[in-house]
Amino acid sequence: MANIENPDWASVRENLHQRGYAQLHQLLNAEECDQLIAEYDNPVHYRKTIVMERYRFGLGEYKYFSYPLPPIIQRLRESIYPKLAPVANQWMHVLSQGQPYPAHFAEFQALCRTYGQTKPTVLILKYGQGGHNTLHRDLYGDLFFPIQMVLFLNQPEQDYTGGEFVMTEQIPRAQSKAIVVKRQKGDALLFTTNFRPVKGSKGYYRVNMRHGVSEVHDGQRYTLGVIFHDALT
Repeated sequence: MANIENPDWASVRENLHQRGYAQLHQLLNAEECDQLIAEYDNPVHYRKTIVMERYRFGLGEYKYFSYPLPPIIQRLRESIYPKLAPVANQWMHVLSQGQPYPAHFAEFQALCRTYGQTKPTVLILKYGQGGHNTLHRDLYGDLFFPIQMVLFLNQPEQDYTGGEFVMTEQIPRAQSKAIVVKRQKGDALLFTTNFRPVKGSKGYYRVNMRHGVSEVHDGQRYTLGVIFHDALT
């Protein structure tokens, strides 16, 4: 796995504060991406499979990993969470919401357990032609971490076309803004799970955000979603 210290974390945190998302280049190498895709059909890794059209979530499929997570995914959660906890705590502070998040991932997982949230939420997603994901938020319980990550496991314009990552930003009393992101194989995107604070003339206010995936025109698109809080079910 790429050295987690390689990104300019000061810049990453500033982008999260200013935009609600930040991009990381080549967090995984090609071999790591290929291995995650190769294991997609191995049932030993997963606790649940969701066929999206059954629930009107879109068109495609995703699988939730079971514990213990594959080592590479466990390292991602453990190493990236501490980089993001200061951002999350600043967001909650300026919005006067909730208790502070612990500095380390193991402590945050222990906090999840006190809420009855014990099921892993990391998932791998597969879309074929026509596949898409409707706009949504990944919350899973009363306790959530306000930043999550998606890793792009194969190459756009080579393995698939279309399938852009889409976010919408809803500023109070204004029209929604669409944000479209297209990354390369091995890249990652950090983005807000639910909302971010924005400073106005009368202090900070909450801007709600959702995310989804535009229609895949051809090929197959794979991504890995790394959510830091656990789920009730």
